[in-house]
Amino acid sequence: MEALQSSFPCSIPLKSPSHKPTRKPKSRPTIVSCSVTPDPWTLSDGNSKNLNKPKPRSKHPKNPLSDDNARRIIKAKAQYLSALRRNQGSQAMTPKWIKRTPEQMVQYLEDDRNGNLYGKHVVAAIKRVRSLSVKAEGSYDMREVMGSFVTKLTFREMCVVLKEQRSWRQVRDFFAWMKLQLSYRPSVIVYTIILRTYGQVGKIKLAEQTFLEMLEARCEPDEVACGTMLCAYARWGRHKAMMSFFSAVQERGITPSTAVFNFMLSSLQKRSLHENVISIWKQMTEKGVELNHFTFTVVICSLVKEGHAEVAFKTLNQMKSLEFIPEEATYSILISLISKIGNYDDAFRLYEDMRSQGIIPSNFTCASLLTMYYRKEDYPKALALFEEMERYDIKIDEVIYGLLIRIYGKLGLYEDAQKTFEDVKKLGVISNEKTYTTMAQVHLNAGNIEDALNIMDEMKSKNISFSNFCYGILLRCYIMKEDLTSAEAVFQALSKMQIPECGFCKDMLNLYMRLGLTEKAKDFIFQIRKIQVEFDEELLKAVMKVFCIEGMVRDAVQLIREFSASKTFEDSVFTETFSVAIHVNDRFSATEIASKPLDQPGAMAFELALILYIADGNTMKAEETLNLLLKTANGLSVASQLIRKFTKEGDISKAEDLYKLLMKLGRKPEDVASASLINFYGKQKNLKEALNVFASVANSSRTGSLIYNSIIDSYNRCDKQEEAYTFYREEMKKGHVLGPVAISMLVNGLSNCGRYTEAEAIIHNSLRANLELDTVAYNTFIKAMLQAGKLRLASRVYEHMLSTGVPPSIQTYNTMISVYGRGRNLDKAVKAFDIAQKMGISLDEKAYTNLICYYGKAGKYDEASNLFGRMQEAGIKPGQVSCNVMINVYAAAGLYQEAEVLMHSMRSSGCKPDSLTYLALIRAYTRVGECSEAEKAIDSMQKEGISPSCAHFNVLLSGFAKGGLIREVERIYNNLMNAELQPDLESHSLMLRCYMDYGHVEEGISFFERISKSVKPDRFIMSAAVHLYRSAGLVLKAEGVLRSMNSFGIPFLEKLEVGSKLKAD
Repeated sequence: MEALQSSFPCSIPLKSPSHKPTRKPKSRPTIVSCSVTPDPWTLSDGNSKNLNKPKPRSKHPKNPLSDDNARRIIKAKAQYLSALRRNQGSQAMTPKWIKRTPEQMVQYLEDDRNGNLYGKHVVAAIKRVRSLSVKAEGSYDMREVMGSFVTKLTFREMCVVLKEQRSWRQVRDFFAWMKLQLSYRPSVIVYTIILRTYGQVGKIKLAEQTFLEMLEARCEPDEVACGTMLCAYARWGRHKAMMSFFSAVQERGITPSTAVFNFMLSSLQKRSLHENVISIWKQMTEKGVELNHFTFTVVICSLVKEGHAEVAFKTLNQMKSLEFIPEEATYSILISLISKIGNYDDAFRLYEDMRSQGIIPSNFTCASLLTMYYRKEDYPKALALFEEMERYDIKIDEVIYGLLIRIYGKLGLYEDAQKTFEDVKKLGVISNEKTYTTMAQVHLNAGNIEDALNIMDEMKSKNISFSNFCYGILLRCYIMKEDLTSAEAVFQALSKMQIPECGFCKDMLNLYMRLGLTEKAKDFIFQIRKIQVEFDEELLKAVMKVFCIEGMVRDAVQLIREFSASKTFEDSVFTETFSVAIHVNDRFSATEIASKPLDQPGAMAFELALILYIADGNTMKAEETLNLLLKTANGLSVASQLIRKFTKEGDISKAEDLYKLLMKLGRKPEDVASASLINFYGKQKNLKEALNVFASVANSSRTGSLIYNSIIDSYNRCDKQEEAYTFYREEMKKGHVLGPVAISMLVNGLSNCGRYTEAEAIIHNSLRANLELDTVAYNTFIKAMLQAGKLRLASRVYEHMLSTGVPPSIQTYNTMISVYGRGRNLDKAVKAFDIAQKMGISLDEKAYTNLICYYGKAGKYDEASNLFGRMQEAGIKPGQVSCNVMINVYAAAGLYQEAEVLMHSMRSSGCKPDSLTYLALIRAYTRVGECSEAEKAIDSMQKEGISPSCAHFNVLLSGFAKGGLIREVERIYNNLMNAELQPDLESHSLMLRCYMDYGHVEEGISFFERISKSVKPDRFIMSAAVHLYRSAGLVLKAEGVLRSMNSFGIPFLEKLEVGSKLKAD
């Protein structure tokens, strides 16, 4: 084989195949005596009687016709026969065996079976040699076995016998015998047959020896022989030898066929030798070898594997231009490649092209597309693809199910994610922990920590081994749950497997600090330093934060020096800036830091340095650091944000210290810092300190809206609305504008405490001054005037809002429906509702309920019911409030059956009736005199655990009283007393009116005297008592009650009449 490394081991120059064109046969007159002309391309078989054999060499020395040119003869013969087939007609010169009828084909097969195809002696020779395969090697002598066939087999017949052998040993032994025969002559054909046999069984060394023997026999290897040798190397993975032999073939100018190239490419690709595949492909294109479908498929795959995306796509386009339809696998691997790169549009176009060819995607392609859609957050397309997979019965594997669970999690469809997970478990396709961890991560992101932990427990119960990722999810669960013991146990388990990742260490450190366990945090830092955790910048920041909060100056300085010298943090802005901030770095001057604005890492470095010195109580160092910070372009902003951060975390002492340092250095903090301090003092109801901060930063018209917002909020929190109004007037006199938010907060505070006059004055001033108000401010104004009963002013504010171009919100329209409804202007309320719909504002349940209520009050019950139906058609599920309002509408109309149906509908939709629901239902019953049903409703609500109030009994009392059922009224009143309820004024009034209307004077007087000491003076009750006393002739008692009424200033009702209902009847 060493001789084959560069060229063929033979000094004889190889001859290129002759390309001399074959002469076209001249047209001759038809010879009737014979329909078949002699075949001029028949090989010589040693028969001297064959008159059509090729001419001897001596006659044509320039174009020798030897056995070495047998391939050329065969090809020329094939071209000749092809031309005959194309020109068949009545005078066709085609041999009879070229085109067979079915009967002729059956006869051909019979001849093959009976030995008539090659001759019986050839068939006998084939069988004789094949029979030797059962004998041990060396147990026979081929000369003796084939002795009877000597001189009987021509060279061609011996080639047939050789080709028909199935064992390489018989091929080897028969060829040795064949070479001893007189009719044998060395030929590339016979050697090619032997090479093919050896190549099929992997006898590469024997094939190489045979090839060398062929060269020594002065036989010229053609493309078939070379191709056979190359295929043998490729079949058995001898790629180095194959590439060396291929180089030698190229040097001799022999170009293998496309099939051989494909065989080589396929073998190289199976061993992932993609560079060699690409190299051979380039040589194929250079030599003009015709590429077929298989070639393109293999080459595109190798190009993708090597990351040559552009070349792969160009090759795909070339393939399609030659009208080859790419396979699904080709599309799949290209889609996967470009989706990983991020060219989502190209990937989708490629998928559409594949579908246009009618190719159904595989589950691997679908997985790539789902991953692409997941990264792009194009979830509708992902779900559509999943439906398409189900439609085409594409097998859904574990990976796709995992992606679907993630997509459901991202969409917030946690129930669907859980259902999919359960389906996967039932199908039994879960092979590892990935699907479990995906579901656990979905639960974790949704805040369902217990569900995530249950998934982890299920993994443990099934003995599924935990990876680092699994432990990471478990650790996050315990950290979010603040289960320190379990979190520490998981971290220890991680530490035993390998050195924990920086992210896990940072999460544990943050948990310690969140729980206030600073000592444990320090111990944890010592522990991770001991096990040599490789710090990243985020972990370094977390550790530095612990040191700085605790004022551990020495540890902080030592740590920052250590990491500043490390190559990992050589270009770290954080470490450089922190070193400068604490004055321990000589490489970077303060001038370099101050020359440009601080980015996030630099700002954090200064924040931690300030925290460090403030916590340590070193005011001088803190002042130096702050002074250096203020020299940077955004230093004041960083310091102000730090003050806000301190106040937000409740560390007010540090905030105050930093605030004072800023003021000492003559720098006014930004509004965000001052506002945060004022808000903090306001929440603590410390208005004095809030006003002090405001006074320190207030500066004519430059005072920002944040400051005004915070100070007004502080006034409101301290219930000092009157002082807030005084503050507002003083600022207005100074020409300062508070801003829409502050004015809105002030008006809201004044209206909530009932100071509508002051609120109205602010509204008038704002509108008169044409202040730039936002939607929230206008909504506050309208609501305040609605509460004050100033409906016209509320309408004017709304009209001013529209005229200034401020867009109304859903809250605006809700409030205006109430304004118009309360003003009994139902048409305008409906118009406001319609305008909101036309503007495309998504109306909520409150808007519908509001208008339904006013329809009911106006007696338009059908319109109310229709609107309730429209609300449901709009996809809004009626809640308890809207159902109660609708039942009240039905009650006012006496439609108790509709009220019952709606109540049952509430229950079926999972909306439980409450006390107000039953109150409305009882009203519906009593409205039409169904008092017994109303009483049953009270019993039902008690069974459901809802306690009835006096209002429920009062409606029932009123119902019985209207019917004149005095004894029933008394019974219900007693039931009210037995229910441990204290009758209210309305209960007493109903009882007394019932006695008076139906002329029960004695019972009425007795009832009044029984309750007179327990009820407050009331006009109706005392007037009724006077009339009852007069009716009974008790004038003195009547005058006594009148005197009491006069003393209380209560006017007497003269028109009351005892027994009025009886007289009417």
